Amino acid sequence: MAISKRTFLKTAGVGGAVLAGASAFTGNATAKTLSSIAKDAQPISVDERKQRIAKAQQLMREAGIGALLLEAGSALVYFTGVRWWRSERFTGAIIPATGEIAVVTPYFEEPSIRETMALGDDIRTWHENENPFALIAGILKDRGAASGKLAIEETVRHFIVDGVQNAARGVDIVSGRDITRGCRMYKSAAEIALMQTASDITMTAYKHIHPKIEAGMSASELSEMMSAATRELGGAVEFSMALLGEASAYPHGTRQPQEVVEGSVILMDCGCGVYDYKSDISRSWVFGEPSKKQSAVWNTVKRGQELALETAQIGVAAGEVDDVVRRFYESKGYGPRYKTPGLSHRLGHGIGMDGHEPVNFVEGETTKLAPGMCFSNEPGIYIFGEFGIRLEDCLHMTEDGPQLFSALSPSIDKPFG
Repeated sequence: MAISKRTFLKTAGVGGAVLAGASAFTGNATAKTLSSIAKDAQPISVDERKQRIAKAQQLMREAGIGALLLEAGSALVYFTGVRWWRSERFTGAIIPATGEIAVVTPYFEEPSIRETMALGDDIRTWHENENPFALIAGILKDRGAASGKLAIEETVRHFIVDGVQNAARGVDIVSGRDITRGCRMYKSAAEIALMQTASDITMTAYKHIHPKIEAGMSASELSEMMSAATRELGGAVEFSMALLGEASAYPHGTRQPQEVVEGSVILMDCGCGVYDYKSDISRSWVFGEPSKKQSAVWNTVKRGQELALETAQIGVAAGEVDDVVRRFYESKGYGPRYKTPGLSHRLGHGIGMDGHEPVNFVEGETTKLAPGMCFSNEPGIYIFGEFGIRLEDCLHMTEDGPQLFSALSPSIDKPFG
């Protein structure tokens, strides 16, 4: 599910993330039985980034667009390799429809920017008393794009768009959504390999900590165990959420104290990154003997996951995957639609460099499934005041249909096989 479940300090590559405001777990859950399984992972090559830029330029030319504006964030990393944070000081890039890219950054940041810049050498800098957007206007003029359409990547903040509009009055601002989605939604073999490694790390960490869970443990202890195991396996921790008992009924938890209790649900939702690419896997089980109701709900959720896989075929609208599962749950008395008891969130989200990317398995989404698209498959049933069950595995679309990054959970009694 991966929506700000906990705050983490992150690294962009392999390993190294720690839980902000919490000490690393020091128990025996990561005794010397784990070693990195990411050591052979290969980062995205310069040649692949060049291919991405070439594809974006082709899409721009086909749409009559002169250039694409990016700011710091995953899109900037995707195309240029530049890893930077968002602040009031603009750092970003222009990809022209024809010609070389250019990066804009504060003068004192240039040496740091060059450390991660994968290609190109046109870096234009501004001092604190200068207007960075005038540099954007200059780049557009130099690339022959000072008039016509300037596409804006869809997450760029308003003050940047406003600044560019005032500095480059000859351009017509349009959405860059179709350009960036036209590249990022369709993963390459190298991207899928990194996502597979991230998923392998998360599943291995789950299997490692599962037998070590004891009655009385808190949610934070489970989270710290999972994070520690993830780091030892070579993953950069993205999130390690544990919901215990009634908290499992609320998809992103509660601030109320929780502990492991005999006969209660444990719902964990965890993910990591390997060279920028993410995993996102949820498992639900019962500590001790599950009740008939818990087992019935678990089995219903599992069948929903299976139906999603059966429905997710090339050419099917992404929204139909959600529709099929939701209709099945409604036939079992849940809902209707997004109401509880039932599945209160979309069936799944796109995933790649961001934990959540376009497009989603959600009602009304008409985008057709195509090879290279990656999604979470995460149905749940939530019964407020009692418990919830969520099962989540990610997949990538192939010509032959969906292929899972992690095997589905076998049963409530053996959640990890």
